[in-house]
Amino acid sequence: MRYFIKFSYLGTEFHGSQRQPNGITVQETMEQALKMIFREEVPLTFAGRTDAGVHAREMYAHFDLTDSQMHIANNLVFRLNGILPNSIAIHDIVPVTDEAHARFTAKSRTYEYHIVDHKDPFLHDLATRVRPGLDFNAMNEAAKYLIGKQDFASFCRSNTDVKTTICDLTYAQWEVKENGHAVFTITADRFLRNMVRAVVGTLFEVGRGKMTIEQFVQVITQHTRSAAGDSAHAEGLYLTKIIYPENIWR
Repeated sequence: MRYFIKFSYLGTEFHGSQRQPNGITVQETMEQALKMIFREEVPLTFAGRTDAGVHAREMYAHFDLTDSQMHIANNLVFRLNGILPNSIAIHDIVPVTDEAHARFTAKSRTYEYHIVDHKDPFLHDLATRVRPGLDFNAMNEAAKYLIGKQDFASFCRSNTDVKTTICDLTYAQWEVKENGHAVFTITADRFLRNMVRAVVGTLFEVGRGKMTIEQFVQVITQHTRSAAGDSAHAEGLYLTKIIYPENIWR
């Protein structure tokens, strides 16, 4: 039977979400915990990939259990949380249809990017520090041109093996909070590698007066990564929501 596992993690100590040979990842850590419980490999398929230092308030993965493994799965949320480090929390494990796929079945994903304009030891590695004075009105005006189904190659990491760079983006807006804190929220059906950080970094150029809104629109239409600004730092980025069709839940 196939299961979806809902979890969150603080990405500071990990070299990204998905398993790789050169550092500890969220996937490796979770698969090791599953192996301790089931005494054999239980591979996880993540809903997406986050870079080193990026966080997730809501992430999903799927895994399959055989009939012989089912009797071991009692209290699996509690047992996994007892093994995993404090930087990873399991929230729920639910059965889904056999065809459900954590990555390909997802209808939309939402990210937030958090910034502060002052030094705050309680937000170290949890928000990106920027200089005061960003023009959020201009940044929001520019962000309107991101909405829609279009080619986002200008905000995609170079030499990435993807079949298409077209995404359907439905929401993109900055909100100024209290005490110099601001949050950028962005929602789309899919995101390209490094896309959100590249978008935020380019919007910073608009907010600092180094790029006009017209030039930002030209960045989108040029379809080349060199046209956009530098990628924003990883620590301010959070995956916050993934939406799935209702009919996948058993």
